[in-house]
Amino acid sequence: MSESAVLLDAACSGDRTALARLLSLIERGGPEARTIGRLSFGRGGRASTIGITGAPGAGKSTLTSALVGRVRQRGTEVAVLAVDPSSPFTGGAILGDRVRMSDHSLDRGVFIRSMATRGHLGGLSVAVPEAVRLLDAVGFPLVIVETVGVGQVEVEIVGEADTTVVVVNPGWGDAVQANKAGLMEIADVFVVNKADRAGLRDTLTDIERMLSLRSTEGWRPPVVATTATTGEGVDELLDAIEAHQQWSIAGGDREARRARRTEVELDRILTMAMLAKVTELHDGEDWHRILDAVRSQRLDPWSAIDELLG
Repeated sequence: MSESAVLLDAACSGDRTALARLLSLIERGGPEARTIGRLSFGRGGRASTIGITGAPGAGKSTLTSALVGRVRQRGTEVAVLAVDPSSPFTGGAILGDRVRMSDHSLDRGVFIRSMATRGHLGGLSVAVPEAVRLLDAVGFPLVIVETVGVGQVEVEIVGEADTTVVVVNPGWGDAVQANKAGLMEIADVFVVNKADRAGLRDTLTDIERMLSLRSTEGWRPPVVATTATTGEGVDELLDAIEAHQQWSIAGGDREARRARRTEVELDRILTMAMLAKVTELHDGEDWHRILDAVRSQRLDPWSAIDELLG
């Protein structure tokens, strides 16, 4: 039995050290990560995923911590992937959301892991889908992915979550800026966090006005006001998330999302495999022979590619 298989069996039995080791191997990539992906693939499919996204400084980490507390009060185990910026020196996560969620450090029903974006502009590490699947496979019924605030391209989270929560603050800006960021299109639930600040009512009105311009068919995202530091409104947020999940299951939206997610993931894996093939071609003798032929204009680039791939 391979090391990955032994670690996965241990993680499924509740060994958090084994789970952390598996996640490290996934982040590292390579053959071991692929092996873990193969082993965990058939064991998942039951967990619900929540994506929490929004601009930097919106209070996502504090809100996530408060949400985890409410989930645990209702008796559900939860895993959190906190996607942070990468260290320019080590490539590791540098914000350390686990520090900001230290209230749950002694709770065996909570597992928190920081993952680095590694320069990925969408705010999500390329390892996140595999990490979510692993957490699902080892038995967590709920996985929360909290993304680094990176601005307009952060909408990528919608592809990895069953329910997407968009966090804004009072005075967040006009409707044009909101739509430029793409946040209006991806939100299943809106949260106006730091609701104790001035401008709350205007922000709530602004969001509701923009939502009224959307199609009336399907799910209309609720708008919840919270103050994460005190816990105010967090129960209402959890209720809104659960309402969306029930609606999405009943109406087939979750199944459709997961089908799209599978297609995107398969395309991504295929792309990675093709890039690996390109690297292999670069190291071969044919590459240098054909490159010389193109440089001397004895062969055109398109014919050269056909020959390499043939």
